[in-house]
Amino acid sequence: MERIDLDIMADAILEAPGWARVGITAPSPTLREDAARELAGAIAERLQAAPPKAEQLGLKL
Repeated sequence: MERIDLDIMADAILEAPGWARVGITAPSPTLREDAARELAGAIAERLQAAPPKAEQLGLKL
């Protein structure tokens, strides 16, 4: 199982759009869901762009 780097995740949350960070506390369920999806997208994008760790073996295709 792959371990997620918490520092990368925290940076992604802090760099996500401000409306999404505030929106997860909104009283409207629809706004909370939209904000959560935006935050999840920002985290996923950052994790995919993260460079591989030095101990990770590269596979030749």
